[in-house]
Amino acid sequence: MLVDSHCHLDYAPLSAELDAVVDRARAAGIGTMLTISTQLDRFPGVLEIAERFDDIWCSVGVHPHEASREPELTAKRLIDLSKHPKVIGIGETGLDYYYEHSPRDLQQQSFRAHITAARETGLPVIVHSRNAEVDTTRILVDEYMMGPYPGLLHCFSATRQLAENALEIDLRISFSGIVTFKNADEVREAVRIVPLDRILVETDAPYLAPIPHRGKINEPSFVTHTAAAVAELKGMPQEALWEATTENFFELFRKAEKPQK
Repeated sequence: MLVDSHCHLDYAPLSAELDAVVDRARAAGIGTMLTISTQLDRFPGVLEIAERFDDIWCSVGVHPHEASREPELTAKRLIDLSKHPKVIGIGETGLDYYYEHSPRDLQQQSFRAHITAARETGLPVIVHSRNAEVDTTRILVDEYMMGPYPGLLHCFSATRQLAENALEIDLRISFSGIVTFKNADEVREAVRIVPLDRILVETDAPYLAPIPHRGKINEPSFVTHTAAAVAELKGMPQEALWEATTENFFELFRKAEKPQK
């Protein structure tokens, strides 16, 4: 089996044909999916999806785009919501200085609250970083010095340096369909240098469909193409990459129950 470690099943158009999307994922060999929270007012819908399907789990968190919608967000609020048995991660959180839909100070404040929640619960923090490598690294390291926490950089699209910084504090790195894009040489270089036991794969569906589906609506079944590209870059059989990334997912997201073979 393969795991889609990051998708947004509550987003249109996936939500409108959810049963079909899940069926196609299962037919493609996707045995587990993690659907991600981006706003607390959307969290009930995210949780409802996770409760509906045995092979789908969810996170709780506020995307950096939405930080200004939750200016008083606290770690305690995240911790309380994470107690539900289907919630296995904190986020997605982080920094996005490309669009800057929320002020940088509020993004950073929210980011630190999520890391605190991850540290206190032991649930992995799911980190988004775009055009914000310096501040992302600074906050990750500052918080790590206050106490370790589990986590990963999702949808990695940055430089080798950020990957190395994350590895130094024992974070994992998740690769999306970007790894198949023509101009993604830096991402492919990161795949080559990240140890196999630190790699996860994802879709970030409905966004970033991999080649050969570029330009289409992405969905969890397409994570097989990302996995194939990562396996080729690592010089290993696809089956071995599936097995390794699945083990890595359940090692990191320890609250999730692995499906019975």
